[in-house]
Amino acid sequence: MDLTPQQLLQFNGSDPSKPIYVAINGRIFDVTAGNSFYGPGGSYAIFAGKDASRALAKMSKNEEDVCANLDGLSEKEMGVLNDWVKKFEAKYPIVGRVVS
Repeated sequence: MDLTPQQLLQFNGSDPSKPIYVAINGRIFDVTAGNSFYGPGGSYAIFAGKDASRALAKMSKNEEDVCANLDGLSEKEMGVLNDWVKKFEAKYPIVGRVVS
């Protein structure tokens, strides 16, 4: 399944009849099983329905960091992002990709 960033926003947990998706490096993960984290009021709800690559790399929950842009990240931050990718791959199914 291919989704634009705008379409991905529909899967932010606000509609309980839809799954919750988080994208990393353009790959969309179904994180519905982690509803307590990614659903409304969850500690990582800010990532739901978005590509959270930059924020995960920077270990940030700042709105401006919740994006796919990896420009200017350090080698260490890229390593942190790769660790997150491995965690997500082990825990959540990949259901698609983000397209422009």
